[in-house]
Amino acid sequence: MSVEVSPVTSRRDLREFIELPFRLHGTRSPGGPPPTPWIPPLRLERHQFLSRRLNPFFKHGEARYFLARRDGRVVGRISAHVDHALNAHQGTNWGLFGFLEVEDDQEALDALLAAAEAWHRARGHERMVGPMDFTVNDESGIVIDGFDREPMIRQPWHPPYYRELCEGAGLERVVDMYMWRLEVADRTKILPVIFELAEAAKSEHGMRIRHMTRRSLRRDMDVFGEIYNRAWKRNWGFVPYGKTDLDGYTQEMQLVFDPLWFMVAEQADTGEPVGVAITVPDINQVLQRMNGRILPTGWWHFLRRRRIADRCRVGFLGVKPEFQHTGVAAMLYVEHFDMANVGPVTWGEMGWILETNVAMNRGMEAMGGEIVKRYRMYERRFDPSLPSSGPVGQEIYPPHSRRDAPAS
Repeated sequence: MSVEVSPVTSRRDLREFIELPFRLHGTRSPGGPPPTPWIPPLRLERHQFLSRRLNPFFKHGEARYFLARRDGRVVGRISAHVDHALNAHQGTNWGLFGFLEVEDDQEALDALLAAAEAWHRARGHERMVGPMDFTVNDESGIVIDGFDREPMIRQPWHPPYYRELCEGAGLERVVDMYMWRLEVADRTKILPVIFELAEAAKSEHGMRIRHMTRRSLRRDMDVFGEIYNRAWKRNWGFVPYGKTDLDGYTQEMQLVFDPLWFMVAEQADTGEPVGVAITVPDINQVLQRMNGRILPTGWWHFLRRRRIADRCRVGFLGVKPEFQHTGVAAMLYVEHFDMANVGPVTWGEMGWILETNVAMNRGMEAMGGEIVKRYRMYERRFDPSLPSSGPVGQEIYPPHSRRDAPAS
């Protein structure tokens, strides 16, 4: 049977869209292959994340979800979306794709990509880039190395055939992104220069570390937004955080907040924030026990999350450009090693870090880090004036119509 691709238009379609990775990666028959490292997300959270009403992304973005079926059975999914804030800031005309899940079926992936391409052509985009769910700070890229390692929070996991299918579909490589493993409980692996720079930041430049509190979190997320928008602005795919984004991000962080790992570097005499680090104890270790559901016992594992998680993900660590010569980054690094002596977390992963970010990658080497995962971003360029060969090339809906809104 040939593959048929259709947009998500009903609650049933949306359930099938959410359930597909559970079937592809989480279900194993007796006597079948061993379980994959994939960790199931909370189904409730996925519904909220995909909702136009609940996800702040839709304040500045649009999306369409597609399902591929063969003989009535779902064999793949994809989103076609556009981030107007990204295009406005970067001066680009990109379309994006994400939420990519598919069986080992080249025809299915080709059809899904054609559907996404048709959606973008209708909007005049010159290329589509991805996968990213919906932005580069969500789950992004195709796993290239590290298939045997469990994904941490906001990290995707794919079997090796995903790369083969993507490249078989003619997608072109854009950039690779690294995850570095750090033994934060082992200070012996750090080069002495890191400690020297951290001490100089305090004694010569008057810097100090302040840990966030749950009460101050929303205010400190404004601090994070200011530093992020300045320190990351030259990164590939960067989009500045606005107030609405930070409101939503604060709600997410409240669920995983740990005062040991949320920190601000500031000038001791003026209190001016100059750097920030947001590190999250890996909630995926908890989600693994919850198995996608809060009931009947998932809530109990969530309440015990601080006893369960012994690893962390350093998601953001940055310094304002004018203070990057002061050793503040080294001071934040050392603080992470100090916190490992206080709580249960003994190791973690830092990133993702672009392969082109030479300074940060050298910093990871100086801290005794090891690249353990690699993700790849792809793109497809096209002339929007030419017709699409996609199976739903004519099935295009106006960008702000009721039919174009994701089911929620």
